[in-house]
Amino acid sequence: MPQKFRCRVTEILDHGEGVFSIFLKPENLAPRFLPGQFLHLALDEYSPGDFWPDSRSFSIASAPADRNLLRITYAVKGQFTGRMEAELKLGREVWVKMPYGEFVIDTKYDVCLLAGGTGVTAFTAFLAGLSPDYPRRVYLFYGARCPDLLIYSSLVVSARGRCPKLKVWFLAEQDVDGTDCILGRINAEVVFGSLPEPLALIYYLAGPPEMIAVLQSGLKQCGVTPDHLIADAWE
Repeated sequence: MPQKFRCRVTEILDHGEGVFSIFLKPENLAPRFLPGQFLHLALDEYSPGDFWPDSRSFSIASAPADRNLLRITYAVKGQFTGRMEAELKLGREVWVKMPYGEFVIDTKYDVCLLAGGTGVTAFTAFLAGLSPDYPRRVYLFYGARCPDLLIYSSLVVSARGRCPKLKVWFLAEQDVDGTDCILGRINAEVVFGSLPEPLALIYYLAGPPEMIAVLQSGLKQCGVTPDHLIADAWE
């Protein structure tokens, strides 16, 4: 069952272009959660028994074993995330309720993970937990506006070095010279042109709603059936 608890901001990373990572230390150990689940963050004070204040959902980017420190990553896009940028300082207390969500990768199948921008946080806990003997094939396409905004690339590279079954493609829309990034956005043509058996996979999509819509349409046109498409669209 989801729990509500206070957290204290212990670290803020400014990645540039309005993208931030926040580290939250719970007052006690956070409840157990699965890779791919999310939390609700509230900036206003909450008293148990009152109505839950205005909040937004964010994928839990940290690993399930790290219950004493939670990480989220967000892009400033609206009023609530604008408040986060302006108000969150070191030592600030916030309220969290978690865990929520069923965007959990089924480890019985070979999968293709399609991550746009901060949508990669829906996959980071899963990737961090990949072991050298993980038996299923995992393909990851991770894209952002520029290579500097592939902020979880070191985690991805570490997972790739540890797990032989993980294959990775980085994509960026600009400034790719001297990097290992493909120029452009994630699309069905790039995905199908890179995979040996694309119709044998379960696809997990995480990123902006417009990216999800384009990818779903393109993958369906390539023959992927709806039951092989699982999306986690965020605003």
